[in-house]
Amino acid sequence: MINAVATEMLKARRSRVPWVTALAFTVAAAVGGLFMFILQDQERARSLGLIGTKASLVGRDADWPTYLAFLAQITAVGGMLIFGLVSVWLFGREFSQNTVKDLLALPTARTTIVLAKFVVAGAWCLALTVQLVVLGLVIGTALSLPGWSAGLVASGMATVAATAAMTVLLTTPIAFAASAGRGFLPGVGVLMAAIFCAQVVAALGYGQYFPWSVPALLSGLAGPDQTVPGPLGVLLVVLVGAAGVAATALWWRHADQDR
Repeated sequence: MINAVATEMLKARRSRVPWVTALAFTVAAAVGGLFMFILQDQERARSLGLIGTKASLVGRDADWPTYLAFLAQITAVGGMLIFGLVSVWLFGREFSQNTVKDLLALPTARTTIVLAKFVVAGAWCLALTVQLVVLGLVIGTALSLPGWSAGLVASGMATVAATAAMTVLLTTPIAFAASAGRGFLPGVGVLMAAIFCAQVVAALGYGQYFPWSVPALLSGLAGPDQTVPGPLGVLLVVLVGAAGVAATALWWRHADQDR
């Protein structure tokens, strides 16, 4: 298992994909800082050309609660996209680059290979989440946002962490799709379908019963009128994550690799 994890980490380190995902989360944190900068003084933002002369942003305050909530919402939506692409790349690349037979010829159990990929995916997504939080704290401090308190920041970081953990669990079926579909495109297709359905179901008010809508509800992205996900929503997320891991491992173990 240690050798399998080390191998998957080496593949990731020699790829440009981690740098792309890190850049995406850097841009996301910077965009949140830009919104806070605009909200601090909209007249200044107009003079700098950041918003139109007739544009106005209302309903939000430039403070720590707003910024931390924005980081959680980034993790729910942007995280689903980026974390999903991480799983697609880790599992789909073996088929798209025709390396799957070489991988399966090694004296390592197929289940071990799958679990190693999931371990690397989890560590990768954790690193991206930590990066987002650290950048958020740096940007918020640089902007001198009001409303700082240790309790508030701890609560905000806990929400980001919980949102990220659930989002990572929800990407395991995407890994199965990339494996069973033998490439990137099936995984990307399932990822886009999950994101679309999550938005629609949440808008209809049934997000707490649809696992892919639960992280957005937890982050507050769906608005204050939406029901906060309860134990049932969290349980559904965990079940989906476990089912995705099990299905992927079983497919790799029993599927015929004839190409």
